[in-house]
Amino acid sequence: MKKDLGSLPAVFPMPVLMVATYGEDGKVDVMNVAWGGICTMDKIALNLAPERKTLKNIRARKAFTVALADLAHMKEADFFGTASGNVMTDKFERSGLHAVKSSHVDAPVVEEFPLTMECELAEERETFGEIRVVGKIVNVKADEKVLDANGKVNAGKLNAIMFDQYQNTYYTTGEQVGQAWRVGAEFMKK
Repeated sequence: MKKDLGSLPAVFPMPVLMVATYGEDGKVDVMNVAWGGICTMDKIALNLAPERKTLKNIRARKAFTVALADLAHMKEADFFGTASGNVMTDKFERSGLHAVKSSHVDAPVVEEFPLTMECELAEERETFGEIRVVGKIVNVKADEKVLDANGKVNAGKLNAIMFDQYQNTYYTTGEQVGQAWRVGAEFMKK
């Protein structure tokens, strides 16, 4: 029997997205974004509160990067979701992580995260009291250690973490359990 739980954000898994920008002073700012995901083949959408420093930075530079947080850097990712760049001016420095300038957009790439999407600001729209930022993905950088023999990203090697909004916990990606567009093929024959 199913039990009513009321209205809640019941999508799982939710990727732990690290959005990196440059501030007006040129300093690296990284934010842990819970509300975001791919919205077309070359676009990613993020919902940001209007007061976020990251939003101000995106508006000024028209660019940002989005990395997938991994298990090896879970503490840093969690910290980026706890500390505000509006309050803590040395937020990125405290993490001990390193960043380099993207070769494709005016935003930093955090070297330790294994997969990063380099994005240009494509659209911004106010919706439900937040700002939806859509970025055009112009390039993806991946650490060679997460690639397979054919140069494609192997999700099992990413060791990406996911946010569980039910219990406020993190999980890692699991094992491969099937091949998309093949495991359900038997129903096409009926």
